[in-house]
This record gives sequence, structure tokens and C-alpha cells, in this order.
Amino acid sequence: MNKAFKFRIYPNESQKTLIHMTLGHNRFLWNKMLEDKQKQYELDKTMLFNRPAQYKDTYPFLKVIDSLSLANTQLNLEKAFKQFFNHKQDFPKFHSKKQDYGYTTNLVNNNIVLLKGYIKLPKLGEVKIKQHRAIPSDMSLKNVTVSKSSTGKYYVSILYEYQKEIKRQEIKTSIGLDFSMNHFFVDDQGFKLDYPTDIQTDYNKLSILQRSLSRRIQSSNNYHKKVLEIALLHERIRHKRDDFLHKLSNVIAKRYDLVSVEGLNLKDMSQTSPYYAKQISRFGWTRFISFLKYKLETQGKTLMVMDEWYPSSKRCSCCGDIKTDLKLSERVYHCSNCELHLDRDHNAAININKEGFRKYKLAFQL
Repeated sequence: MNKAFKFRIYPNESQKTLIHMTLGHNRFLWNKMLEDKQKQYELDKTMLFNRPAQYKDTYPFLKVIDSLSLANTQLNLEKAFKQFFNHKQDFPKFHSKKQDYGYTTNLVNNNIVLLKGYIKLPKLGEVKIKQHRAIPSDMSLKNVTVSKSSTGKYYVSILYEYQKEIKRQEIKTSIGLDFSMNHFFVDDQGFKLDYPTDIQTDYNKLSILQRSLSRRIQSSNNYHKKVLEIALLHERIRHKRDDFLHKLSNVIAKRYDLVSVEGLNLKDMSQTSPYYAKQISRFGWTRFISFLKYKLETQGKTLMVMDEWYPSSKRCSCCGDIKTDLKLSERVYHCSNCELHLDRDHNAAININKEGFRKYKLAFQL
């Protein structure tokens, strides 16, 4: 199994220059290889298998940086094409200077070493690091990804490999979660979890700053100051949201053996209403599900995701009758068959929990 640890680093000026150079050269290689692949495909409908070594004679500046980072850029591009041909993502795009994609280098001949207060990296040497948590001794280092945020901060993400035998847990406790646009989720017990109000407050501040930015003259000093201020607020919101999602998913993963959630097409939902689009982008529901998934799996527990078309809201949680004419404006579910009166989201969460347990029994033949 693999696990990554992300720490902030504090490179000196010469190290910053080399990091920027490595990021730029890897971005150049990605764009050049992608351009050549596109030209080859347009010419004879075949895929070009190009390598970084093919470009080093024509572009000798590629020899200056870590060669393993170039190799990883090639592997990432090939992976992107594979995902595209498997219909899992869009066609690979050219990388922009405005976005930091980071670069990855692998452990070879002890070229990466985590020391007390420092990390030794290829070409960079020893870089000061703020290691806020200890690494278990049974983990072995695989690679390191160096990145720079839009706020000018530098980070390393260290990937470790470890062996762990995971035994599937017996299902003693389960929970169904229904995504709520007005809260965050509603569970099968009727509990409604609200999104943190301080994050919503930060979004209000962000709107004010963005309106202020629109009145600035582009490329002026005041414009760049406001851009940095917005980037810092974005970063604070992201950190707060991740902290909330990590803590919440950790509590749920420890408390329940089976977690069932509804399968949502958030892209289509966001196109139905500007309000939906704003709430979905703010909440990070997909990220929350990914946190839940890996935390449950490492404990031998299970996450069940319902089919997108499963009628969790339209089905009566008491008798199973389906109300086909249920409108979105109806927030209380009324069953004409058994006279059930229940909050719409609570009813959906009960159905999700039941269906998740049913699918689990079918999958593992209990």
C-alpha cells in the first residue's frame, strides 16, 4: 500500500531558481511531447511513442535538471492518454505557466533522504523542511513531488510504500448519507450536518475581493497585490475545507463498518442552477467521498456508492412504493400507500442505507 505525507519546505534563493527551472522545463517537455503526438496522429492516425532523450540534443537545457523528473513527465502524459482512450477523462491539455503541476523524482541510490529538519533532494541538495508529523519506521520511501503554490509557498509530497494485511470487518454498524444542498448531508437517523459557517463567511469575503479586483488596472502593482490577497484567501478556504472533510470522514470511518452514499452526477446537477453550481463547488462532496473511501478501506471497511439512477428520494422507506411524480419543491415525502410523512432527505438516506446493505450482501454473498 502507498501513503503520501505533505510537508512545507523552505528553499534558499539558488534552490528556488532550480525548482522554477525544473518546473518550467518539465512543462516545456509535456507541451512539446503532446504537440508531437498530436501532429503524428493528424498525419497518419498513429500514436507517437516519444521519449525525453529524443529532445535533449535539440534542447540541451533539458540536460541541466533532474532526468528522473523528465521521465515522470513522460509517464504522466502516457497515463493521461490511456485515461482518455479508456473514456475516463478528456483529451490531455497543454500545461500553462499560470498553474503549477509540480515535478516528481524517484528514489535511486539513496538520492532522497529525510533528515532532521532537512530533506536531501536530487540537484537541490539539502532543503529545510517543516516536518509536522513522524513517519512510521516500517514504511519505505518511493518518490517525492515538489510543488509551488500560487501564494509562493513550496511543498514536498513524499510517497511511502508499506505492507499491511487488511481483514474485512464484520458489518455491525452502517450509515446512509444523502447529499444535501442546504446543509452538507442528512443521515438515515435524520441528523442534518451543516457546513462550517466560517468557510461560508470566507466565501463572502472572497466575493468582495473579486469585485475589488475587477476595478483594478490589469498588470498594475495594486492589481497584483489584490491577486495575491485572493490567492491567500483561496488557500485558507481550501485548508479549512480539507481539515473539515478529513476530520468528518475520519469520525465516520471509525464509527461505522459500512457507509452508503448516493451516486451523483454533480457536473449535470451544477448546470441546472447557478445556486447548485456554487454550492457543489464549495462543498467538495466528491473529495469527501474519496477521503471516506481510502480511510474505510485501510480499516477493512466498505463504502457502497449507489447507482446514479437509484430512486432514493422517490421510494418510500417504509413500504417501498415509488412516487414517480415527486417534485423537487416537495421537501416532505408523503406516501399515499402507507401514509408515511417524513423529511425528503431523511427518507432518501434510509433508502440509501438499506440499498447499500443489500448490495454489500450480494457483492460478498453473505
